[in-house]
Amino acid sequence: TLEQSSESAYRLVPQMTIDQGEEAEVLCVRFSPDGKYLSSGNSDGSIRVYNSRGGKLAHMIEPGSSAALPTTCIRFRPQTHASNHTKNVFLTANAAGAVQHWHMTSGKCLHTFSDEENEVNCLDYNDEGTQFVTGGRDAKIRIYDEATKTLVETLEGGIMGDRSATAPGHSNRVFSVKFTHDENIILSGGWDNTVHVWDIRTGASVRCLYGPHICGDSLDLKNNEILTGSWRSTEQLELWDFGSGERIREIPWHTGMSESVAEDQEPCMLYAAQFSKDTRGRFVVAGGTGSNEAKVFDHAMEDSLVGTVTGMARGVFTVDFSCDRETVAIGGGDDCIRVLTVSKKPEI
Repeated sequence: TLEQSSESAYRLVPQMTIDQGEEAEVLCVRFSPDGKYLSSGNSDGSIRVYNSRGGKLAHMIEPGSSAALPTTCIRFRPQTHASNHTKNVFLTANAAGAVQHWHMTSGKCLHTFSDEENEVNCLDYNDEGTQFVTGGRDAKIRIYDEATKTLVETLEGGIMGDRSATAPGHSNRVFSVKFTHDENIILSGGWDNTVHVWDIRTGASVRCLYGPHICGDSLDLKNNEILTGSWRSTEQLELWDFGSGERIREIPWHTGMSESVAEDQEPCMLYAAQFSKDTRGRFVVAGGTGSNEAKVFDHAMEDSLVGTVTGMARGVFTVDFSCDRETVAIGGGDDCIRVLTVSKKPEI
């Protein structure tokens, strides 16, 4: 069900629903950098790539099985001068601790390494595609060189060398990592109700946001604003100042409703949140469980509600905007991927 809002000059227009039909929950979706393809990673370990126009299956990268562990994250390698070698390469992580490079068009696995003692929940590339970062169960942030696939640095908290103090870091599972446009700065968030700002040059957390309970790919940064989506029933969607670490404001999930009406609504605990990929970050999309819905907000217009995708039988686990700002994909527990566009309302 699609509910439009009267608050915004924009509306949500459904484009297609891809029913994977395999009883495999959709845990991650990601558009290719050119927006032509849409990939999905699923609870049965399968990895699929669809044409983003029409939804036809283009490449079955990895078939799923009941014995396989879930594919937890997908990131396409940026196409830049620094990574001008093989095109159409993407990176996946899974709950068995494996990190794999795939060539989309041939379906070949180019490289695999595994940390069997860890569960890798999240990945990200830097803008140049020269490094990637992982996070997972062991609360450590690992940075790798893309060309050599070797570990460059491990970021973690704990007792410092002289044992005189404790360095800040995560104390529980990490579910979201993100390179900023400054390749030396990384954001990470997880179960321990903190978001850390790491500086690779010092190998330390230089700033900490207290409060967000990150349980999925729900951490983003645009124009010095950090967006967080928390798996909880109140104050789920928040904006933070990157420079100070102070909270700017909440984006109310039940925006536009009176307090009494909002209290009667089933809460939505967020697994996914993201700015649109235009330079302004015009829109925000987020989704989760409880009320099993996703919403798009017009961030440029005081976060007014554009519309809601609701009525799903299972929760929303993943969202992604295409590079065009207008197209958004939503995936979750009902095995389906819903693709919509954010369009200007017609003049009356």
